[in-house]
Amino acid sequence: MKIAFATTDGVNVDEHFGRAGMFSVYELNMEGYRFIELRKFAEGRDSEIENTKGLRVEHDEKVQKKVERLADCKIVYLTEIGGPSAARLIKKGMMPVKVKEIVSIEESLKSLLETIKKSPPPWLRKAVNSE
Repeated sequence: MKIAFATTDGVNVDEHFGRAGMFSVYELNMEGYRFIELRKFAEGRDSEIENTKGLRVEHDEKVQKKVERLADCKIVYLTEIGGPSAARLIKKGMMPVKVKEIVSIEESLKSLLETIKKSPPPWLRKAVNSE
């Protein structure tokens, strides 16, 4: 399954979903994980989304485009996400995972792999089995 990480440096989960200019995408299975690609939405912060905040329709369209470009990922790690954006991800069958503090992508992947091997929660078991 594919997992996306909101990142500013390609190394850490350190960005809000909406303003993330890029996401590191990895493939994870029971044997391990590997880097697939860096999906860029902007250089630095995603100002297209930030600048349309408050412009309901235009903002919603920009957020939806980001969701669509990440739709092949089952899990999206991030530091923050607004309720409407989280609902969009969930509606697409994606699970937003909020980290409490900046954490390395590598650490997140190791922890997720360990959880999958030991006792995944129902939503994660379903995501793994749907691959």
